[in-house]
Amino acid sequence: MSISGKTHILVFPYPAQGHMLPILDLTHQLALHGLSITILVTPKNLPTLTPLLHTHPSSIQTVVLPFPPHPKIPPGLENIKDIGNHGNLYVINALANLQAPIVDWFSSHPNPPVALVSDFFLGWTLHLAHQLGIPRITFYSSGAFLASVFHYCWRNLDKMRPSSGIVHFPDLPRSPSFKQDQVPSVVRCHRESDPESELLRNSMLANTESWGCVFNSFEDFEAEYFAHLRIKMGHSRVYAVGPLSLTAAAAADDSSLGRANPNKDSGANVMTWLDGCPDGSVLYVCFGSQKLPNRLQMEALASGLERSGVRFVWAVKTGSAQQVKDGYGVLPDGFEERVSGRGLVIKGWAPQVLILGHKAVGGFVSHCGWNSVLEAIVAGVLILGWPMEADQFVNAKLLVEDMGVAVKVCEGDNAVPDPAELGKVISESMTRETPEKVRAKELRDRAFAAVGSGGSSSKHLDELVKELDQLKVGRK
Repeated sequence: MSISGKTHILVFPYPAQGHMLPILDLTHQLALHGLSITILVTPKNLPTLTPLLHTHPSSIQTVVLPFPPHPKIPPGLENIKDIGNHGNLYVINALANLQAPIVDWFSSHPNPPVALVSDFFLGWTLHLAHQLGIPRITFYSSGAFLASVFHYCWRNLDKMRPSSGIVHFPDLPRSPSFKQDQVPSVVRCHRESDPESELLRNSMLANTESWGCVFNSFEDFEAEYFAHLRIKMGHSRVYAVGPLSLTAAAAADDSSLGRANPNKDSGANVMTWLDGCPDGSVLYVCFGSQKLPNRLQMEALASGLERSGVRFVWAVKTGSAQQVKDGYGVLPDGFEERVSGRGLVIKGWAPQVLILGHKAVGGFVSHCGWNSVLEAIVAGVLILGWPMEADQFVNAKLLVEDMGVAVKVCEGDNAVPDPAELGKVISESMTRETPEKVRAKELRDRAFAAVGSGGSSSKHLDELVKELDQLKVGRK
């Protein structure tokens, strides 16, 4: 079906789960608001779009372009989940080679898009948008605090390696500081002499130089950082439209809009198990789709859970044969038998949104990845944070220090918590009505208010759509 007549935009996701799912949720919302959308993907990422395309068969189309080869990316791999976080630099540079085919597609389109919405890892698309004569809108799958940190980092690289080992951010609200090894890894790994690293830096600089920004966050959560970014960008086109995960939370299961469930039996089993537990008594433990704790971390976490006496559900990612041999993601011998009845271990995929939303769940041991953070906020559960890499230290600081809705239980990629101390923190957090728990429930209410009728996120989404519709009028 032709998509002429409606305002047409091009959406370019970044091929990593934590990036793709939120931008697909945004695309769903834009389609509900009457826009026509073309999503740009490479072949192996196309299946993630299937539920969304079925939901909006007439208003969402795709342009599928081959994934450009790169010497550091094995042939056939097109998603970070298959490569690992170290591959971000290579994937960003590989995708930058799509510029010419995108220009060709745009030039031959009977109703070309009036704007480009692309992930913040694809900042090079600002140059592409200039070539096409359309505005580029940065989509942040993460929050405004992280965007503010990045804005400062990439403009002050000389201050990222201080002799004290502490990086200060005097330009930001609250003047935060981080240990040097907790600054986001894409910044720490930058090498001025490396052309690929420079492309990444220029991409990141382009994000806050774009026409506007859209965030998977909400005003009541990060108000001072949104205000900071509006000052830095020099305009008000900074839209907080989250939590976009509420789209999935409201659905019947996690298969909504690309959250495919490859193991429905485990999902049904865990929900039945949770039905038999008292309200707020269960701790959910999960470190996201990328991270596998090492042997010592697994042993400490298992021991801490055992000592705590608390009910728990532990989702353990399945590693490769070599990772299992090296002890990554491997449970200690006899652990499952010792905690039988009080603890449930899920090996592989788990329906996280449904688990967090169950009334029996009251806490969440998390790596503080942004999607997990928002899903916990929507559920109103206390986060017991263990940031390990990437943006997680930034997110944890926001949760623990700024908002007071989380407790830090450990930090660091290879850090190993003391099992006795961990068990004590888990027990105290789950059995008492702590101030953090109260604030977590209050933040949940504010998240729902934001996306409700007349809420800040709903208003921002309406304003964004209105601006996009004006771009179409301006093109006539």
